[in-house]
Amino acid sequence: MKANIHPQWYNDCKVTCACGNTFTVGATKPELRVEICGRCHPFFTGEMKFVDTMGRVERFQKKQKAAVVTAAVLADKKKKKKEREESLRSPKSLKEMLMGLK
Repeated sequence: MKANIHPQWYNDCKVTCACGNTFTVGATKPELRVEICGRCHPFFTGEMKFVDTMGRVERFQKKQKAAVVTAAVLADKKKKKKEREESLRSPKSLKEMLMGLK
């Protein structure tokens, strides 16, 4: 191994989680801060929790709600358009055609 190219190794690196949990591991830095650890991760706790520091989850959920509303409006427009086209295409009876002339 070459000398003086490897980073310093700390056997007692203190890791601090956002939930308050602390533990020690080996790392190249003396102290680490993390947002999720094994004690607060949703997979291990069994509860559904979003960890979002920039508001991405709320923004995505807002877009989903808007998409549902937009899809309903578009479906209604499509239905009205189809009904209108069918009324124009449907053949009229002789009686209907004669009643329309008066």
